[in-house]
Amino acid sequence: MIVSEIISEIRHKRWEDKSASWGLVPTMGSLHEGHLSLVRQAREENNRVAASIFVNPIQFNRKNDYDSYPTNLASDLELLEREGVDLVWTPQKSLVYPEIFQTYIDVTQLSKVLEGAARPGHFQGVTTIVAILFNVFQPTRAYFGQKDAQQEAVIRRMVEDLHFNIEIRSCPTVREKDGLAMSSRNANLTKKARAAAPVLFRALNLAKVAIEKGEISSKNIYQLLKNEIEKSECAQIDYISIADQKTLNEIKIIAGNVLISLAVFWDEVRLIDNIRISNK
Repeated sequence: MIVSEIISEIRHKRWEDKSASWGLVPTMGSLHEGHLSLVRQAREENNRVAASIFVNPIQFNRKNDYDSYPTNLASDLELLEREGVDLVWTPQKSLVYPEIFQTYIDVTQLSKVLEGAARPGHFQGVTTIVAILFNVFQPTRAYFGQKDAQQEAVIRRMVEDLHFNIEIRSCPTVREKDGLAMSSRNANLTKKARAAAPVLFRALNLAKVAIEKGEISSKNIYQLLKNEIEKSECAQIDYISIADQKTLNEIKIIAGNVLISLAVFWDEVRLIDNIRISNK
């Protein structure tokens, strides 16, 4: 496995064999089974696999969230090598964003709602770093987890609008045994919050069951989710959304392809989760 901070070295390795297909897994490090599932999917579908490890400062809208983001580069590299990754970019912040940096990418509509409304500037940071990664690696395919459903939608829009010659691959959310979606931020939960946090997935499943039984009122599903989450004393709801999967616009009647998503604070730790439902 080649590990480098230098862009020219990354590009040289990537184009060493022009016939080889490459799968890219962008990460901010602190790797867990969710990241590794993306790596395995990339390995199945490509001749070579690349990954990036970079905690992107411009996608954080709270400095303490950026400062507290867990990092362990040595462990991350060991995990990636064990999974057969061929190439890893580990750039310094000053390389990615030099003092003269002034170019940002903004997906204007899809970025306004949900995470975009709750975290102003977040998706501009995401699309900018992903575009940089796509330019550095020039992969055949790039892999993202469904836990970040809005991120996937925003990146797909950027890829289509800017004509990137890259296939975006979506992979299922990986969960702990108790249903909590795997996230690097889980490590920052207190013991009490960690024990309570699986309520997010339980609430989403309750919503799914209610819809399968015939409930089509978004208002009723919203209240069901809210009531279940608020059973946990330490949970503070940021938002609950019931929206069209493609446009992310909120809907009143549950029909078609629906994304039910939520964000909840546990003290200073903010977790997100979602389910996708097809209700014809």
